[in-house]
Amino acid sequence: MPSVMLKKNAEGKLVFYVPKKDLEEVAESVEFDTQDKWGGEVLLGDGSKYYFEPIEQPDFPVTLRAKRLDSGE
Repeated sequence: MPSVMLKKNAEGKLVFYVPKKDLEEVAESVEFDTQDKWGGEVLLGDGSKYYFEPIEQPDFPVTLRAKRLDSGE
């Protein structure tokens, strides 16, 4: 499971960065996006999917461990 860095861009969108792959993409959707429950399946702009165990919404920027669900191809 890679460590990914998450931050918000100027438009308030979630930016997803995987340092080892030099991958930076905007998240198109997050399965759970409330104060009490954040995470689950995340769909990126390139079509790839990652999974975070749901947690309370973190303060961004943050580094979390994510599971890659597919290759995005």
